[in-house]
Order: sequence, then C-alpha cells, then structure tokens
Amino acid sequence: MDWREAEADFESLVLGRDTIPRAFEASAERNANRIAQRYKGGIYDRSLVAGGILDAAPDGDYADVGYTRMRDLVRNLAAGFRELGVVADDRVGLLSHTRMEWALCDFALLAAGGVVTTVYTSSSERQVSYLLSDPDADGVVVETGEDLKRVLAVEDDLDLEFVVVMDEVADGSGAAGVVRDRDDVYSLAEVHDLGAAAFDETAYWDWLNARDPDDLASLIYTSGTTGQPKGVRLSHANFKANVDQCYRRFGPRPDKGDTPVIGPRSVTLSFLPLAHVFERLAGHFLMYAAGATVAYAESPDTLREDFSLVRPTVGTSVPRVYEKLYDAIRGQAADSAVSERIFGWATGVGREYHEADDPGALLSAKHRVADRLVFSKVRDALGGRIDFLISGGGSLSPELCALYHGMGLPILEGYGLTETSPVVAANPPERPQVGTIGPPVHDQEVDLDTSVGAAGGSQFGGDVGELLVRGPNVSEGYWNRPEETEASFVDAADGASGGTAGASDGTWFRTGDVVELRPDGYIAFRERAKQIMVLSTGKNVPPGPIEDAFASSPLVEQAMVLGDGQKFVSALIVPNFEGVREWAAREGYDLPESIDAVCRDERVRERIDDEVERVNENFESYERIKRFRLVPEEFTEDNDLLTPTMKKKRRNILDRYADDVNMLYDGEREESTAATRR
Repeated sequence: MDWREAEADFESLVLGRDTIPRAFEASAERNANRIAQRYKGGIYDRSLVAGGILDAAPDGDYADVGYTRMRDLVRNLAAGFRELGVVADDRVGLLSHTRMEWALCDFALLAAGGVVTTVYTSSSERQVSYLLSDPDADGVVVETGEDLKRVLAVEDDLDLEFVVVMDEVADGSGAAGVVRDRDDVYSLAEVHDLGAAAFDETAYWDWLNARDPDDLASLIYTSGTTGQPKGVRLSHANFKANVDQCYRRFGPRPDKGDTPVIGPRSVTLSFLPLAHVFERLAGHFLMYAAGATVAYAESPDTLREDFSLVRPTVGTSVPRVYEKLYDAIRGQAADSAVSERIFGWATGVGREYHEADDPGALLSAKHRVADRLVFSKVRDALGGRIDFLISGGGSLSPELCALYHGMGLPILEGYGLTETSPVVAANPPERPQVGTIGPPVHDQEVDLDTSVGAAGGSQFGGDVGELLVRGPNVSEGYWNRPEETEASFVDAADGASGGTAGASDGTWFRTGDVVELRPDGYIAFRERAKQIMVLSTGKNVPPGPIEDAFASSPLVEQAMVLGDGQKFVSALIVPNFEGVREWAAREGYDLPESIDAVCRDERVRERIDDEVERVNENFESYERIKRFRLVPEEFTEDNDLLTPTMKKKRRNILDRYADDVNMLYDGEREESTAATRR
C-alpha cells in the first residue's frame, strides 16, 4: 500500500475529534506506566518542589514524572484554578520560559474551561500590558518574581483577578512580600494545594464534558516582524485535528516497518518557546497524545549537555537552531583529533551519498570511513539515539539539510502558520525530499493564487503562486479583528487556480507565502510574498534562498539580503567571528581584538568576498550580491533584531544599520573588496 493511502486509512485510539483535556486524559490512561515528563535540577526554585509536591531533581540531572502522576498534577491544578474563579471561556495568560510547569498549567487551564493566551518572556512591560489587555485576561501565570513585577507594573491597565507564580519567590527580590501580603497573588504550589483539597472527580469530568471541540482553546499572538501582534483564535478542534494529521504522518502506522516513528517510546527535548504554536503542537500536544516522554532543556545555550543527558529520539526546532548546532558540531570537530580538512571532506561525502540515487561501492566505502571518523561522533554528541529531527518556523537551507541527512541525522522540514495550528505540510520519514516542505498532511486542502508569483517561475515543473489552505486545523480568524479576518480569507473563485486541491468552492486562508506545487505532490517553499524584493529594473528577487545559502559557511553567521527598489542586490553580513579567527590563525594573520575592527580588516573582507562569490554561483545574475557590508552584531531576540521564533525583523535591522545601507547604495562609494560585480 502507498504510504499516502496508509496515512489516510490509519486507525488508532489517538485519533478522533475531541477536546485537548479529554485527549490528554485518554493518553494518560493508555500510558499510565510510562514517563511523561523529565525536569532538570539546579535551574529553578520550583514552588512545587518547595511545597513538597514534587521531589527535587539532582543538580545538573533529570528527574521523572509518570503519566499517572502528571494527570494527578493537572487535575489538582485545574481544580485550583477553578477555586481562583476560572470558569469556561475565561482568558488566562501564560508568561514563562519552556518548562514542565508550562505544560502542566496549559493542560490544567484548558481542563478548567479556560482559554490560554500566550505571552513571550522577552516581552516588554508595554507588550505584556497589550498581550493581557487585548484578550481581557482574567488572570495570568508567570514564571518568576521578576515576571510578577513586570505584570504588577502595568496592573492598572488590566483587570486581573489573580496572578500565579511558578517559582518560589526569594526574600529580598522585591516581590516576596507581594506574594505573602496580597490575597490575589499565589504560588503554583498554593494553587495545587487548593485544588487537591477541593478536587471532586465528578465535577472535574463535568467541566471537561461541558466543553465542545469547537470551543476556543487558545489565543496565540503572532510574534510579528512588524506591527501589533494579532491574537489567532484556535479551538480545541483545530489543535486536535492537527495532532491527528501529524500522528498519521509520524505515528506508528502498521505499514512503516523499521521507519522511525513518534510513539510511546519516543523521547524529545523541548526548548523552543511554548508560547509559539510550533512547539505547542509538535513538542507538546502531539508528544503527550502519542505517549512520548518530554524532557525540558535548561536553556537553548545548554543543548549539547542536555542532548547527552536526555538522549532524545526526536526533536523539533527552527532553522536558526540547526545552523547554530552545525556550527557547534564543526567547532567540536576542530577541537578534537578531526581536522577541518577531514571534517569538510566527510560532510562533502555525506551530502553526495545522500543525494546519490545509487551510491555505488566507492562512494559507499567513503561514507563508511566518514561515518567512523566524523558522523558517529556527531550522533554520539547528540545522545546517540536521534531517529529524525523536525524543522519548522522558517525555511531551512537545502545544503544544510542534506548535510544533516548525510551525517545520519535526517531533518524533516515542514511548514505551517499560527493560523493553521500550525502544520500544513511535512516531509514523511519514509520518503523525505530535501529542498521541499513535504506534501500536505491528511485532510489539508491546498490551492494557489497564481496571480502572485516569484522570480524564476517553476523549478520543478509545477504551478507557482500564493499558497491557499483550508481544513479542520485552520483558525476561524483573529480576536476582535473582523476586518483583518475577512481580508485573510478568499473564495476559491477569487484568484485561485481551482485545480490543485480538487475543490473549487468554499473559503481558503491566504498564507501570504509563495510556493511551488510540484507534480509529485510535494511543496517547495519560495518566499514570503511580502518579502519578495522588486528591483528598480523590474526583476523580482526572493531574499530567503540567498540568505539560506550561507547557512553552512564557517565564516558567515547571518546574512540579510537587500535591494527592494534598487538597481542591484546587496547584503548585510554578520561574520562568524570564531570561524574568522580560526581561519586567520591558520593563515598566520593577527587580527585585532575589536570585532568592529575585524569587520573593517581588508583580509577578512576579501575572505568573506570569496564566500559571497561561492553563493552567487547558484543564482541568476540579477539575484547575485553585488555589494556587502560586514556588521559586528549578531541578529538576536535580545537586541530586537529577531522575533521569538528567530525570524529576522527586517525593518528593525534596516533602521539599526541605516548608515551601512546608505553606503551600499551610495554611487560615490563601493566596498573595497566587493566592488560592483558584472
């Protein structure tokens, strides 16, 4: 049977229309003897530990929570939130880093009938005020005393009935007295104990059964590269439909044989923001529905250590993390007995082996040597059990993706949006196609608005246009934004091609993304429609593929391509300063200590120019970078140049480096080593 037919015919107790709390209860019963969560010691002053509700995990190591214990914690917290006054459809904010308590509170608030609205930890006081006032939140759960102070600083703008703090607030923090003295501020342990004392199983099931799958489950605010975030309305049915769609693709179907799956034996390491829909669905709802174990990383900065401790079988992340992880892998190789020359040879062999239809005896022999010298060590550094990794939240460089496949760490790229809960398409483990975002998931209809195109036309013999989608995972629209909701949907007759989805009536959600629908059913992502640059010559240039082409460069950390309204394409490039210094040491160059001075160093600019030329070879003449400027500051969330989901805030970057941009397009001046190329 074809895998697509098997996906459609798959039957499982995991599947079926339901609310998230009832689905969690069913999973907890099915997986009663399995480990649900793992949490690390020595990071947080957890009030659940201080209150004797959970045992402390060893410093620097993990402790376990089984599914039955997790279910009991969720039930008691749900009853506790009801004691605080939460009733059906009350909006409650969650402001915390990704951790086990986030998951517990999410399930508990949904079980209590609440609607969870997410707040990024990087939000300013002004943003916190907006993200809680726009949905008219009745309460908020925060992580620390510092987060509590942020909320209290704007409480006059809000109408909160309670604030709950996950951690034990330390004396002298300026917030401990607030927790003690105010009767509307609670620790999470206090909420649990209130619920444990009041819990009644009959009442609990009454709350769960009173909720309909079509009821609102969450408001997820788009992180937004521009403008005020919009609250996307996602129902229980939206989330559960997407869980089912993903489980059909990645779950333990009978036809899969030895193909890796996501199921009760899976272990994942969660570190992306749970405030974002990608991790909320793929690393949270899906994993718990499957009966998997979810371990929570200490932070994105400790991933190598946490991978070794947890030894996950599957992971979800965004392209930027895979880029950074590859840099770390390359750096680790350089610090070991493996030379950069051997590492470069091995990755080249790995990529060639993956891309070959028939590797042959010689290439296979080379791959075995590369595996022994390099790839096995890389896999061991990530715990030694990775079956596959999932990438979403942005486009991944095909070259980098092929490198991971060649190392025995397959990355399955997918695609989605907050408005689609989020997964629209994903590469199947049994037949991944590098350079695509896979075919649509089951019961996800797709079509194109072919009036919106991209430079270069079709690359695979398919149709190109703005992707339109519809299905049970698609949101009904935005919170209190009727005009924007209306503008986001279109009738199939209004610009759609009418044939690719096999349907021609009803409304479709406009994704704003230009894709190619290939003849084999796979989708190739091209660019955000709004980000396609139109040169003054009339040529359309999508910047994403050019930027992604630098992903495997040892000397370039990030690139942002420019050129909208200009005669030619240029770029702001952030060097990989560690890689640059390693190169300089091999060449016998002494570089200045200051990174600003490194960016001005003629030898460095000449070497980066070689990297630009390498990338340019893969693009049309009008798409090639003619000039570039080296900038000393990495684009991060902390400096407000990346969103919490690691997408570039292009407007902010342009503002930050306005002088550099002016120099790029100043006819009087050119880069000394990157003069206009012909």
